[in-house]
Amino acid sequence: MDPKGKTAGLQKSEARLRIQTCLFFLFLLFCFPALCQIGTPLSTPTASRPDVPEDALGRTTPRGTVLGFLNSARKGDYELAARYLDTRLRGKASTDLAHQLFLVLDRKLPARLNQLSDVAEGSLSNPLKPDQELVGTISSDSGNVDIIVKRVDREKSGSLWMFSSETLNSIPNLYEEVTAVSVDSVLPDFLVNARFAGIALFEWLAVFVCMPLFYLLTTLLNRVLSRLVGQWWRRLRRNPNLSNPEVLPGSIRLLLLAVLIRWLLTKLSLPLLARQFWFSTATIITISGCVGLLILLNGRVERFMGRHLQGRNLTGATSVLRLARRAIDGLIVFAGVLVALYHFGVKPTAALAGLGVGGLAVAFAAQKTLENVIAGVSLIFDRAVGLGDTLKLGDTVGTVKDIGLLSTWIRTLDRTLVAIPNGQIANMSLENVSARDKFWFHPILSLRCGTTSQQMHAVLAKIRSLLAENRQVEPDSIRVSFLRFGLSSLDVEVFAYVLARDWNQFLELQETLLLQIMERVESSGVQIALPSQIVFMAAASASTATGMEGLLKVPALDKKTDDGVANLPALPRQVQGTDTR
Repeated sequence: MDPKGKTAGLQKSEARLRIQTCLFFLFLLFCFPALCQIGTPLSTPTASRPDVPEDALGRTTPRGTVLGFLNSARKGDYELAARYLDTRLRGKASTDLAHQLFLVLDRKLPARLNQLSDVAEGSLSNPLKPDQELVGTISSDSGNVDIIVKRVDREKSGSLWMFSSETLNSIPNLYEEVTAVSVDSVLPDFLVNARFAGIALFEWLAVFVCMPLFYLLTTLLNRVLSRLVGQWWRRLRRNPNLSNPEVLPGSIRLLLLAVLIRWLLTKLSLPLLARQFWFSTATIITISGCVGLLILLNGRVERFMGRHLQGRNLTGATSVLRLARRAIDGLIVFAGVLVALYHFGVKPTAALAGLGVGGLAVAFAAQKTLENVIAGVSLIFDRAVGLGDTLKLGDTVGTVKDIGLLSTWIRTLDRTLVAIPNGQIANMSLENVSARDKFWFHPILSLRCGTTSQQMHAVLAKIRSLLAENRQVEPDSIRVSFLRFGLSSLDVEVFAYVLARDWNQFLELQETLLLQIMERVESSGVQIALPSQIVFMAAASASTATGMEGLLKVPALDKKTDDGVANLPALPRQVQGTDTR
């Protein structure tokens, strides 16, 4: 490939990647407020107790309990937050415990809120304890502490999920160990206190300034490394036309950004909801980077296999290879979307069922298209047709210019392009003229009727000898025979197969053979016959009626002619009567 073409392709790839990056950051713009401002979810009605009223605090599911508690404590309403605790403490003791629990969760709880169950029965991850749900595990000096919500039976309100008493007993000790440096004490006050749409200003700056800036720095680093590696590679291969390789593709740069975010999360003490957002952001960036990396590898595999197929003159298979690459790319993107949905706690079962029904509808609607695609794949893999082959499809004769997945393009003898659907080609008789291993040489010689038997023997012998001496004629196929007495000639059949690589060479060999046969016929004193007629003129002496009577007595005229005419063999005769007075 031309280095300029490769450079242009790399520039186009970078442009597409920049557009995808901008779209990604726009996606974060819309998702950021939703992730950071998690409100109290609506309670999920319990199927087993339809007569129990809904809980106003959303404590019917584990996720509703945790998010409701965090939302209340974040607003400073610890009296409301205390109602999510399964404790006998009341008054200031319960609010203090709620404050300590919030601070411990806000600083130490792993950011996995999306994985909490959002159904009334819970996730049932532990069959031995179906009424308990693990929120997360917090490490401490005395060991790991499990944060558990437990389903408690309230007679009037029904079954509610609340923070278990066992978890609450360990909170005072964990509260004393919360000594991590908060980012609030490091950053200036205006970055922490200033809020837009309920989100701190430093978080907006991190999303729309720090992340794009880091990605830009990695892009500059990629250009520098690509030039250095390109110079070294050209010197090593001793080829100055080699282009610079891309050391850090866009997918690798996204993965580096995700690694940086995860590393900063371990070094900074952020609130739980902020950590949840950045954890989700790093996960989405990681999924995007992995999807892009797999698509990049798939494209390189497709180009490698395409060069291999072209080297083996299997250019038609590149269309199938391109289709397979696009299908694999679609599957990679679809798998990435499923992983992202699973991360956010969305079960794609219903969506997959809908896609199955929609796929059947699309399959019925695109029946002809699928038929052409399958027929095209069959044509390519069967190698029945190749580029440059001369085909005869019904009334269409021409050269194959392109074999696509939907249709085959043929250049006709009139120099027009005809697109024939592959499904139609699969259902009709296809004659591949270019696939002939030898060409049929089959002229019929018409010799004059005056040819004698000795002359006929000489002509047959000379033609057989001519064909046998020619190396381009297959010896076992030679057959020269006196075929029949024609209406106006003596017919000689010449049958042989000529070994030629293509139709043009066969036409040249056929012309040479026909000229040599003509020379052999003329050297034997024989001429090529032409369609001939013999006209007999009869004179009538009486009237027109007499002339007509003479016409009716034509056979008797042979006896009155001279011997030359009388001795002629019986030939088709056209008789014309003439009235003379």
